Amino acid sequence: MKRFNNKVAVITGGAAGIGRAAVEKFAREGAAVSIWDVSEAKGKDLEALLLKEGLKVKFQKVDTTKYVEVEQATDEIIKLFGRIDILINNAGITRDATLQKMTAENWQQVLDVNLTGVFNCTKAISANMIENKSGAIINTSSIVGLYGNYGQSNYAATKSGVIGLTKTWARELGKYNITVNAVAPGFIATDMIATIPPKVIEAMKEKVPLRKLGSAEDVANLYCFLASKDAAFISGAVISVDGGLTI
Repeated sequence: MKRFNNKVAVITGGAAGIGRAAVEKFAREGAAVSIWDVSEAKGKDLEALLLKEGLKVKFQKVDTTKYVEVEQATDEIIKLFGRIDILINNAGITRDATLQKMTAENWQQVLDVNLTGVFNCTKAISANMIENKSGAIINTSSIVGLYGNYGQSNYAATKSGVIGLTKTWARELGKYNITVNAVAPGFIATDMIATIPPKVIEAMKEKVPLRKLGSAEDVANLYCFLASKDAAFISGAVISVDGGLTI
C-alpha cells in the first residue's frame, strides 16, 4: 500500500532541485501531485516524464508572490482532484550580498518569494484543508534561519520568518486536524551550489560530521514522513536535515 493513495499534494518550486525530488517521491507514493513553478519548460518536462510512468501529476505555472495566481491555481487543482491534502512550501531563492552591498531590490525579491509566497500559498490552500478538517503543511526553512550566515541577511530573515509562521499556524490550524511543520536543510547538493568551487565544497563537507553533502532525496524523504500518518502527532516542529552540522 502506497503512503499517499487518494491524497493530493501541491509542491511549490517543484520543477527542480529538492522540489523535483519531492514531486517524484510523492507521485510514486501514490499522490496526485500539482507542480507549481515559474519555470514552464522544466515543469512540463517533469510532468511529461511522470505521466509516462502512469503517475498523477499536473504542472501549473504559478508565481507564488502573486496571490491572484495562487488562488486561481488552487481553485483549478481542487476542481481537478477534488481536494488538497498536502502543501509543501518549497520554493525559494537567494540574492546574496553583505549588508552594505545588498540592494533594496535584492532584499525585497527574497522576501517576496521566500516569505510572502509561503503566506500566499498557505492562506489559499489551508481554506480547503479547514473545510476537510485535515491536512499537512510543510514549510522549507534552512539552518541559515536558525543560525544566520554571512552575506545572507535577506535569506536568513525569510527562513527565520518561516519558522515563526510555522509555529503560529500550528497553533491556529491544529483544531482543524492540520499539522504544520518546518524542515531546515543544511548543505544539500542541488543546482544552487553547482557553481561553487570544488575546494569550497570539500571545506563544506569537512564541517559536516557525516563528511558529505545531503541529497535532494534526503529532504524529500523528510517531507514525505511529515505528510504521512506516521507524523500525525507532530506539529510546530522544526527538523534539521544537515548531517549533524548544527550539533
